[in-house]
Amino acid sequence: MSKPVHQISIDPDVRGVRSIAFRALGTNCAIQFRLADQKRALEFVAEALGWLGAFEARFSRFKPDSLVSRINQAAGREWVNVDAEMETMLNLADSMHGLTNGVMDAATLPLILLWDWKVVHEHLPDASDVARAVSLSQWKDVQRKRGKIFLPREGMGLDFGGFGKEYAVDQVIGIAKKFGITDALVDLGRDIFAIGGNGVHPFWHVGIQDGVKTDKCVGGLAVSGFAVCASGDYARRFEHQGVRYGHILDRRTGWPVRHGLRAVTALAPSCLLAGIYSTTVFVLGLAEGLRMADNAPGVEVCAQDDRGVHVTREFRRFQVQAA
Repeated sequence: MSKPVHQISIDPDVRGVRSIAFRALGTNCAIQFRLADQKRALEFVAEALGWLGAFEARFSRFKPDSLVSRINQAAGREWVNVDAEMETMLNLADSMHGLTNGVMDAATLPLILLWDWKVVHEHLPDASDVARAVSLSQWKDVQRKRGKIFLPREGMGLDFGGFGKEYAVDQVIGIAKKFGITDALVDLGRDIFAIGGNGVHPFWHVGIQDGVKTDKCVGGLAVSGFAVCASGDYARRFEHQGVRYGHILDRRTGWPVRHGLRAVTALAPSCLLAGIYSTTVFVLGLAEGLRMADNAPGVEVCAQDDRGVHVTREFRRFQVQAA
């Protein structure tokens, strides 16, 4: 079983906050929490990290022996048996696809591989390559029966990167609550959920990263009982002939999103929902994206373009002065 690489030092600080930093799901992660009992604190950390290691081993497409990889390897050839946990993930993928009208699609692996931001692109994909990848990146083509899944065309593939970390954040918060923890902040690669407070305030402070001056924040949030997720083209990207291409793709066109938005931050009652809306708003663009978020109960959004910062109706009630 794959386990996260981690360094643990959970002695509480003056606020009673214990902190761990580690690598999991291909990114830098951290958990802060308040729990007086040292033994219980260690048990919580062990269970949380163990769950994350098991989750990554089963659902990461980067693990060749994961269940996701086995499904992808069988594309165009055969049905693959899946268990209840995978059924849950597939059901989430289906719900996400419906909620976003197909903007978010767990079957976009062909497009992701075509536009891989981690490699040097001497040439951009040509129109025929993009069209083929789009044709293969269709959740509606995925076939399912009880306990089984089939990707009917060779080259198809699933990728849970659009919601996997966010789902994991929610699960770790659930583990914290099981241990009686009421004050915690879980951060998996800047997908965040905060409950309770930080020992000084009845909330946790979360910065809103500036999508233009990326070493700065455009403000801060006082968060308790909410998740915060950010999407943008400022971190994972490549440049070709002076043009920046981000990792977030519009599967409707087959191209990276390029319509002026630099960053989107979303708050929601779950990290899964916050991640879905931060990405979808970024893909849809300023006007359509904010309109969609304004109509979503419990969701608030901040979107940044080169002209400034734009927010939904109630977003500012979470804002505090940036640290």
